[in-house]
Amino acid sequence: MKLSEFKLILEKMDELRFKLPNGKDVPSHFHITEVGQLTRHYIDCAGIERLDKTINFQLWNALDFEHRLHPNKLKTIIEKSEILLNLQDVEIEVEYQTDTIGKFGLEFRENSFWLTEKFTNCLAPDSCGIPQEKRKISLASLTSNPTACCSPGSTCC
Repeated sequence: MKLSEFKLILEKMDELRFKLPNGKDVPSHFHITEVGQLTRHYIDCAGIERLDKTINFQLWNALDFEHRLHPNKLKTIIEKSEILLNLQDVEIEVEYQTDTIGKFGLEFRENSFWLTEKFTNCLAPDSCGIPQEKRKISLASLTSNPTACCSPGSTCC
């Protein structure tokens, strides 16, 4: 989700709700302790230079059970960050404490912001010689009539 999408949704909300990928709620007494823009400038395994930018939100569960972050307050923080940090309209990444600090994507559904799982991957599989994973399918699923596939005149064998 890009920052512009997040802000549009934020304007329509009365209460901030975040959910983990497993469907559990982030406790309602969370704080967003950071809003920033991260820049990664790196070379991948094929020697290709890359530059990625993301907006970073850090969610933190405080022991302060009395205060809740209201959507308008978060909107004000974002607007100030846009001015001071010259934020771009790029994808949002969320840091949240799991067993270690986890990085998540973000999407909106069911009236909540959902933290989505992110995965590592090779950025240049063709250059590295990593074989492409073969898709596994059941031969029975190729046709509704299993005997038709290998009947005389068929082209499957």
